[in-house]
This record gives sequence, structure tokens and C-alpha cells, in this order.
Amino acid sequence: QVQLVESGGGLVQPGGSLRLSCAASGSIFSFAAMGWYRQAPGKERELVARISRLSSTNYADSVKGRCTISRDNAKKTVYLQMNSLKPEDTAIYYCNLNYVGRDYWGQGTQVTVSS
Repeated sequence: QVQLVESGGGLVQPGGSLRLSCAASGSIFSFAAMGWYRQAPGKERELVARISRLSSTNYADSVKGRCTISRDNAKKTVYLQMNSLKPEDTAIYYCNLNYVGRDYWGQGTQVTVSS
């Protein structure tokens, strides 16, 4: 059984930074691709960043150069460092684990960028 628990969200001013964390349970973390998605009010969930089991990364165009995804297999944790945050980054951020075609999701953490 896989459980994902996100943390690190909150209220930040435009231009600020946040670091999201997602801790996974179970034994498949190091074999899985991990991702961060977000969903703003009235919008569909979208991919923010993804990291493969071999640590290859890809990012949404909207966050390239501002966000960095990383993973620590020993801690079974994936991180999303977000810098130069903008009001349009406001959303619920969800952690995703993908393993042999099956998706697991965390409960989400709210990120609000506002002055």
C-alpha cells in the first residue's frame, strides 16, 4: 500500500519561495516516477514537474527556471523547490507516484501567492 503525504505549502508573497515535500510509504518509491501536479480553482489539474526513477526531469513551461524537482530515495521523499512565485502559481499542489501504469495521489497542499 502506497501513501503520499505532502507538506510545505502556505501563504507567500509574490517573488517568494516555498519548498514542498512529499513523503511516501511502501517499498516501491525508488522504482517509481514521481511528479507534482497542481489544480487552481475552476481549472483542470496540470503537471508541474516530474522526475523519473533515474532522476530525469521535465517541467511545465510555466515553471521552467523557477522550480526544481528532486528526490531522495533513502528518505522516500520528493521535493519541489519553487522560487520567484507568482499569484498564478496559487493552487492545490498534489504529489503523484506512478508505478507500472498505476497512479497514487497525495491529499494535496495549498499554495497561495498573494501580497
